[in-house]
Amino acid sequence: MNPIIRFRLDPRSGLAPSRQLVDQVRRAISLGRLHTGDQLPSVREVVAQIPINPNTVHRAYRDLEQLGLVEGRPGLGTFVATDARQAIEREQLESLVVELRRWLAKATEAGLDGESVLALVATALEPGSDEFAALS
Repeated sequence: MNPIIRFRLDPRSGLAPSRQLVDQVRRAISLGRLHTGDQLPSVREVVAQIPINPNTVHRAYRDLEQLGLVEGRPGLGTFVATDARQAIEREQLESLVVELRRWLAKATEAGLDGESVLALVATALEPGSDEFAALS
């Protein structure tokens, strides 16, 4: 059987191997390379693909399950969950909200009030707006 996803490890990334596997599955779902119901390679298949401890693969699959991206089916394997794409979109939206709150805190520290923030955002959203291009 030809695996639907081939994992790779980058020892220079600074990320734990299990995190690298999680990120690769997350990215494949986001990009539409993995779809609902697709089966991930078995732990044995992953260990045959790359030099990795089976427990590390189990940990990654467990983390993916906790994130709602995959579901384990006893005796059958690990499959992309029905709402995996929505879980990723929710995660991305939450991340954007966190960044926006940080930006708003910086804007407040810079002395901007609500009206000024709204004006700044409106200016940035204008098509072809390059008022701030000289600042970048």
